[in-house]
Amino acid sequence: MRVLVTGAGGQLGGTIVRRLGRAHEVIALTRAGLDITRHDDVQRTVHASRPEAIVNCAAYNAVDAAEDEAIAALACNALAVRSLARAAIESGSALVHYSTDFVFDGEAGEPYDETAAPAPRSVYGQSKLLGEWFAADAPRHYVLRVASLFGGEARHGSIDRIADALRRGEPARVFTDRIVSPAYVEDVADATARLLEDAVPPGVYHCVNSGHASWSEVGAEIARLLGVPAALDPVSAREVAFRAPRPRFCALSNARLRAAGIEMPTWQEGLGRYLRSQGRREKG
Repeated sequence: MRVLVTGAGGQLGGTIVRRLGRAHEVIALTRAGLDITRHDDVQRTVHASRPEAIVNCAAYNAVDAAEDEAIAALACNALAVRSLARAAIESGSALVHYSTDFVFDGEAGEPYDETAAPAPRSVYGQSKLLGEWFAADAPRHYVLRVASLFGGEARHGSIDRIADALRRGEPARVFTDRIVSPAYVEDVADATARLLEDAVPPGVYHCVNSGHASWSEVGAEIARLLGVPAALDPVSAREVAFRAPRPRFCALSNARLRAAGIEMPTWQEGLGRYLRSQGRREKG
């Protein structure tokens, strides 16, 4: 299968390229190779490469900045996805697009499934929801909602921040009232490959590791896996003045993936593999 990957230089994109490259021909495009906000460039690139699948890993992810940069967020997260969907239609390609738990308001009491009504509270979440709708224009589309990504070459995000602080013996600030379903990029990439290779029915899928926890519970598990004291600084998200509202309950159910025959490992298992890979990298 020939697969065109946009945003190939990012945290998820690099992992997707490596995973799909094991068995498929991958055309990896960073933003320098293709700015997906340029409609004509998208059409020309897809027409020239004639992929059987397009995997869009490009995104505007600056959640707080999006409140003041709505046009930039919408251009990348929504309008560019419309361009990719049109290109997918014309080329007969499958389209994989990644969305977010931020499309929900965070007021639920149990994990969101794909039938739950979105109600984004931030510009970022709104832009991602619009992108979902545009992606659905492609007949064979896979909208994968991911959350709290960790892993990949780029060391950023909450899990790396917590782990780095604990390794240094410093207190790691963790939220007691934000409930998340972390997603290891390696497991997201494996699920993406399965969706494409097994011709699973198109639609929206929650693509996170199984289970959910508060950030304070995640921090305690990181400390346990590292074998260091759990020097955690627990705080409430209500005490932090974010520019953009954060959904407090972000747990996602991946039961639809499971029904399609794709079993996601638990977040604890994924976290353990990630931290062990970090240890091997540091020793090597």
